[in-house]
Amino acid sequence: MCGIVGYIGEKNATPIILNGLKKLEYRGYDSAGLAVLTNGHIEVRRDAGKLKNLEQLIMEMPVSGKMGIGHTRWATHGEPTARNAHPHLSSSGEVVVVHNGIVENFIELKEELLADGLKFQSDTDTETIVLLVEKYLKGVNDLETAVRKTLERLKGAHGIVVFSAKEPDKIIAARIGNAGGVVIGLGEGENYIASDIPAILEHTRKLIFLESRQMAIVTKEKIEVSTIEGKPLAPQISSVAWDPISAEKGEYRHFMQKEIHEQVRSLTDTLAGRVDFEEGRIRLPQLNLTAEQANDIQKIILTACGTASYAGMVGRILIERIARIPAMLEIASEFRYSDPIVDEKTTVLAISQSGETADTLAAMEEARKKGAKLWSIVNAIGSQAMRIADGYISMQTGPEIGVASTKAFTAPLVDLYMLAILLADLRGTITPEYRKQLVDDLRLVPELAGRCLDRESEVEETARLLKDTRDMLFLGRGINMPIAFEGALKLKEISYIHAEAYAAGEMKHGPIALIDKDMPVLAIAIKDPWYEKMISQIEQAKARGGIVVAVATEGDERVASLVDRVLWVPEVPWMLSPVITVIPLQILAYHIASLRGLDIDQPRNLAKSVTVE
Repeated sequence: MCGIVGYIGEKNATPIILNGLKKLEYRGYDSAGLAVLTNGHIEVRRDAGKLKNLEQLIMEMPVSGKMGIGHTRWATHGEPTARNAHPHLSSSGEVVVVHNGIVENFIELKEELLADGLKFQSDTDTETIVLLVEKYLKGVNDLETAVRKTLERLKGAHGIVVFSAKEPDKIIAARIGNAGGVVIGLGEGENYIASDIPAILEHTRKLIFLESRQMAIVTKEKIEVSTIEGKPLAPQISSVAWDPISAEKGEYRHFMQKEIHEQVRSLTDTLAGRVDFEEGRIRLPQLNLTAEQANDIQKIILTACGTASYAGMVGRILIERIARIPAMLEIASEFRYSDPIVDEKTTVLAISQSGETADTLAAMEEARKKGAKLWSIVNAIGSQAMRIADGYISMQTGPEIGVASTKAFTAPLVDLYMLAILLADLRGTITPEYRKQLVDDLRLVPELAGRCLDRESEVEETARLLKDTRDMLFLGRGINMPIAFEGALKLKEISYIHAEAYAAGEMKHGPIALIDKDMPVLAIAIKDPWYEKMISQIEQAKARGGIVVAVATEGDERVASLVDRVLWVPEVPWMLSPVITVIPLQILAYHIASLRGLDIDQPRNLAKSVTVE
């Protein structure tokens, strides 16, 4: 969850670390800090709150050096205070650590260290790591060995970066399990460490991704990778093509607004190289899927968390309707505890923007143990979910910085649609004519998304009417039921307005009791197979005095005559409609939050990549 940056070279580490932390503040903003080696000793600056507080502190108390590490925190153990902010120093002040993850045996280790006479200066579990390193250093007088011994003691999943004033030529980074990524960036006469690519992308595109139970010794001249047990490894160097400019806001007020508007491009990029419109075929080469393997699949389980799980709900419908394969959606945080019925005839498809979501990775591990084939749909290149899968589909959206996911929701909807067509083609369950029709429909998607974006000012007018509401009800049916859930989630995430979503047919089984003039209802009522049923739900809400806002197909006067406000969307083939109907809901949530003066890119209590359970 937390953000980590490290640098070793000939430049001043402080501005490099601060700039990297700005790129990672979406991962946590409860506190921030950095540690720099200065004249043979470690100087630490840290403060509670957002990164600007740390920047102000450094202006008041400057610090510089050629080696350092930084951290932006999403609090787990200990309140988000300055004393609990990372980095954490050892008692002697000679060792410093930053950490992403949870030390599950924290209490046991703390009791042991207290019994040894060591003192804690914070309430965090992280401090046990640096005190263990200090303890082992007294016996071995070698940082690498002390770190290895420490790592062997830790339970849970971790990303850890540490250095010592007594060994000023190296930084050690390690990864255990699924607690976020550890990325090593290769430079010339300098090297970088980060928990996510955007932090170091402006400096290098040559990257090494540490796998679980791997450790890297990073100097300014070289990088040595080994297992935690000490076995040398030859790391794979990846080249990433993301443009660092794409991680900046540009003309937009917030990253979320920028990323909403990037959806025309991201949807175009999602199709690029994968759709053969002339032949009417889909090509997903990274999935490594043959006709024999496709025909061997008896069940597909989609697993994800949050926004990605709603994409999975849409995907389930598409896979069953187009490919005729039984499919189900399992929330990743529940999957491994449910003793799922999974075997070698099952394919488990994980969806994750970051590819580092701990619950999703744990679900993938559980599926692997039970013999399932693993696929993933991910955005972050080289992420764990991509690497451990048997095949993957890249979202191809570029970096998504805003905590509330937008373009990384619509891209996997298209990916799932393409996957369903490919599976149907390989299994021979679709006619060439129908397959070509479905493929041809993909041509429409970027343009239709653009038409939704052209109506932003109209959606903003509706936002002005709703900005002071306290509660809201979202309704949808069929393939747009998950979009009701996603619309409610977006509103909750960034505006802090209580919102609930229901399958519209369930409204009369309870939620209708809530509807009155103070409970606005948003109904997705486009012209699809569920249109008439949604008209009935709208009429029921209006009969109880509710204010109704509808997402409706352009020109639908019937809906317009029934509701108080309309969010218009262009006519779209129903199986691709979720890609389009969600866009006005994204814009609505964004403008309501903006009108309420809230921190849209960094909503309270949330972080972009949830790398703890």
